[in-house]
Amino acid sequence: MSIAVGIDLGTSNSCVAMVKDGETLVFADSEGRRTQPSVVAFGYGSSVVVGPRARRQLVHAPESTVSSVKRLIGRRYDSPEVERFKAQTAYGIAEGDTGDARVRIQGKVMSAPEISAHVLRHMRRIAEESLGEQVTQAVITVPAYFNDAQRQATRDAATIAGIECLRIINEPTAAALAYGFRQGKRQHIAVYDLGGGTFDVSILRIDDDLFEVIATSGDTFLGGDDFDYLVGDRFLAAFEKETGLSVSDNRTVRLKLRDAAERAKIALSNAEEVEVGVQALYRSPQGREYDFRTKVDRYLYASWVMPLIDRTLTVCNEALSAASMTTRTVDHVLLVGGMTRYPLVREAVARHFGKAPNTSVNPDEVVAIGAAIQASNLTATSVSASVLLDVTPQSLSVRTIGGYCEVLIPRNSAIPTEASRVFNTAWDDQTEVRVAVYQGGSRLAEENELLGQFVLDNLPPLPRGQIRVRITFEIDADGIVHVRAVDDKVGLARSIRIEARAGMSQEEIESARFDDLNF
Repeated sequence: MSIAVGIDLGTSNSCVAMVKDGETLVFADSEGRRTQPSVVAFGYGSSVVVGPRARRQLVHAPESTVSSVKRLIGRRYDSPEVERFKAQTAYGIAEGDTGDARVRIQGKVMSAPEISAHVLRHMRRIAEESLGEQVTQAVITVPAYFNDAQRQATRDAATIAGIECLRIINEPTAAALAYGFRQGKRQHIAVYDLGGGTFDVSILRIDDDLFEVIATSGDTFLGGDDFDYLVGDRFLAAFEKETGLSVSDNRTVRLKLRDAAERAKIALSNAEEVEVGVQALYRSPQGREYDFRTKVDRYLYASWVMPLIDRTLTVCNEALSAASMTTRTVDHVLLVGGMTRYPLVREAVARHFGKAPNTSVNPDEVVAIGAAIQASNLTATSVSASVLLDVTPQSLSVRTIGGYCEVLIPRNSAIPTEASRVFNTAWDDQTEVRVAVYQGGSRLAEENELLGQFVLDNLPPLPRGQIRVRITFEIDADGIVHVRAVDDKVGLARSIRIEARAGMSQEEIESARFDDLNF
């Protein structure tokens, strides 16, 4: 029997777990670490290191060490998010042949799914070394607000790593599943998930073994990384003011200060004030070395980062509004993600919801545990498994005349689901219909994400409006989009899985698959 695990593929850290003999088990590496940095370091030749060793290389060899690649997965090179990310990283970011954002290391260009596959393989190895058996299947988590392209890219990463992806599951939903495992209570919960690179909030109804997502909202470019970059920029400004130097274009300096900001954040979780120091932060062209030292207290840190926390609370309000609920009708608030360990975040969440957040689960492990429970549900032969009802986070639309979007499936619709609509030809003798598929909440197509397009051709040349094309969207349990188009007059049909307009081709995915699939 194949072994199925749950993998939390995080921006900063990843975790792997499974259900064994009815109990949840989080796997640890040989040194007892239950979470692993999602960092991939490239050495000479084919040498690749993942996890803590790669994390240690990040400051010393930033140009050949990839971190936070989850922020690139499924994104176009020309997107605003990628433009922001390029200013924050020391490794190269290049444009792929299909317009996707890729990583350039040591002269080689690799896709984001290829980098993520190294992390998945590392997590798989940890599980296999603990079990002494081969792991072939996994439920993999993604941020609730990931779009179709990002979900497909995550599945591609699993394929490259030699893992059969049983299901893509949203991180807040996985956390709720772990929290409510065997509780048998009827309750409404809000899952506040602030990780390394993304923020999501989901409102769920739990009734015994039924887990129903009512609404979800999020920001796929708001997380602990942004806290560290913001504080790192404050440190940079202080260093430049003290020394009179201009080093803002030096990516290594910025990365070292970002690392110092992260250490300060962790220290301030337990201390009122910390001293921050970076030896040999910068070496001038004349060979002079400059160190950096400063002190930060909780009050100063709070004044810097509170706008970011306020952004998360705005997203919380959006989810509550979509669920037709208020903070008073939420029974419990569940904290997920490493950033929720910081006292300021917990205090802000408590004030906003009017109740202390639930701290009964480990915020670093709960998502992997929930994914493991779902993996067990999908592979169990018994009928007592939990029932999980999720929603699609963003509306799905087609482009119409004038550059507008016609919504077929509104956001927060329960999945799996499908919806159809009939469209007529727009001009005489039109022999093809091009269907452009968008995801997002705007009425204007250009403000939404173009997932892809296909053509229904060979239509008979008839006057405008006489050809009727029925378009059916289907969103599966993974949140992946499928589209069918049928000419009602002649029955001509095209049924496709939307191919992301930027991403890896099937040939690339097969070529990139790891050869060492048996450990």
